[in-house]
This record gives sequence, C-alpha cells and structure tokens, in this order.
Amino acid sequence: MPNQIELRTYVILDSLQPQMASFISTISKGYFPVADQACTVVEISPGIEINRLTDVALKATDVTPGIQIVERLFGMLEVHSDSQGSAREAGEAILSQIGASEADRMKPRVLTSQLIKSLSDHHAQLINKTRYGNMVLRGDTLYVLELEPAGYAYYAANEAEKASHVNIINVIGYGRFGRVYIAGEESEVVVSKDIVESRLADLQGRSATGSKE
Repeated sequence: MPNQIELRTYVILDSLQPQMASFISTISKGYFPVADQACTVVEISPGIEINRLTDVALKATDVTPGIQIVERLFGMLEVHSDSQGSAREAGEAILSQIGASEADRMKPRVLTSQLIKSLSDHHAQLINKTRYGNMVLRGDTLYVLELEPAGYAYYAANEAEKASHVNIINVIGYGRFGRVYIAGEESEVVVSKDIVESRLADLQGRSATGSKE
C-alpha cells in the first residue's frame, strides 16, 4: 500500500440503530448522526494519516464526519449519511487513495467474551461511573466483548441492538483493542451475544499475520 498505510478496520453500518446513533453523539466531536443513517468506519495505521483520508472522504461525496480519533499508532474515522450509497462511496474513495480493497482489512478477532449474570448494586454503580451510554441496573445480565481491531466495536454494538432488546452501556472503538458493554434481560443479552459473534466471524479479511481468511 502507498505510504505503508495499514488498513485495520473497514466496515459499513447499513442502518444505525437508535441507541447506537445516540451513543455516537455522546462521544462525537464532529457532527451527530441520527437513527437509520448509514455510516462507514475506517481504522488505519499510522494514525496521523487519518487526517488526509478524512479530507479524501469528505471531498468524494456527501457524507458528514462524526468521530475522528488520531493517535500515534492508530487513526479512526466514522462518516455518515442519509444515503447508504454515499457512505459506501466515501469508503471506496479512502480505499482507492491507499491502494487497498476491502479484502485488505483485518478480520475481527474476539479476545474476550463474558456474560455476567444478575449484577450486584455496587458492580452496576462502578460500571455506570464511566459509561457513555445507558445505565446498567442491579439484576441485569452484562455482556462484555473485547476484540481487535478496535473499530469493529461500533459494528458489533449496532448488530447487538438490531438483534434484541438490549441496552448499549459503553463502546470503545479506538486504540489497540475495542470493547463493547451490553446489558439487559439475560435471554435478550444471550441472543445479542450469539448474533454479534456470528456476524463478526462472517466478516472476511486478513489475519493479524497478513494472511487472508
């Protein structure tokens, strides 16, 4: 790839769910998305290059930037639009700029998958102190997902909300690893967990060693 840019995350969220759109708005330093919009999430290394790729995406088509994270090692961009075609076109412009295809992205790898049932009061309070989404309550079942690359955390949380009636508690989609916290009734959380991990497994890409899977 030109300039040795590594494509880590590349994924289209075809329809932002209401909680996920609202969650992105709580952490966004850009322009807020709304439910039912499509969005594209791109994560690269080195991080500084995300500035140039943001410029490419915004000039290519009618999209609006919501999240841009610039770290030394990793950079992440989320853009959204009422038009799924525009969201895809922005992503394709980025791929063209770095000389990559969707197949060059990393395949998501689940590092941790935890179900914690019937949370206690103080455990719930501890989580709520640092969350940016909904609150977890005593008696809820909590699903914690840790994965790499981090950018797929937004996709995972959106798919979880599609799957069943759960609450998005927190999503961390940048840095070395991504994390998703989902809570609610045990039966609903289990459904979301199974579907999310199945959808992540279906995404194609290269492994961390560079081979394609």
